[in-house]
Amino acid sequence: MNNAKGISYFQANRLHTTMKLFIIATVLAVAAAVPSGYPSYEKKYEKDYKYPEIVVTGQSDERNLDGSSQWNYAQSDYATRAESQAQKKFVVTKVDDYGKETKEEVYGNTNQGSSYWVSPEGEKFTLTWVADDAGFKPKGDHLPVAPVHVYELPVAPVHEYELPVAPVHEYELPVAPVHIPFNGKGYKIY
Repeated sequence: MNNAKGISYFQANRLHTTMKLFIIATVLAVAAAVPSGYPSYEKKYEKDYKYPEIVVTGQSDERNLDGSSQWNYAQSDYATRAESQAQKKFVVTKVDDYGKETKEEVYGNTNQGSSYWVSPEGEKFTLTWVADDAGFKPKGDHLPVAPVHVYELPVAPVHEYELPVAPVHEYELPVAPVHIPFNGKGYKIY
């Protein structure tokens, strides 16, 4: 069925849909081309950045087939970090649902490392750590230390008296006569 222009209904409908998609795409392209009101990441921090650029001045990384490794790096602000890792066999205790303990050997990693850095105020920090089957153990002069309390434990009072002792009686129990019947042939009947 053709209309006065000589195109069918389906061709007109397809043309109409294509025109809608073209208008939507044009609006989206114009919206994407408009500059954003938000400053870019580089522009936002460029003018307020008051520290010099920090670069890595040295680094190494070594991975071994046995699972051990070590790596370190140094930066232009004198910050350093080093860490090493080794595989170790641990003996762990497992407890089943019934409370039975079993010992089992498992492989795990032990890590140790150190870090050094200087704060913006010029304070120097050194941190060393070890992480193994006993847990994570950091050490550093800047880490807080729990206060040590020295107390005297209370002592229970001592009483100077004797506890009463129950009397001991010795009884002689009577012996009852025991009759063991015989069946006439010399055998006991039980």
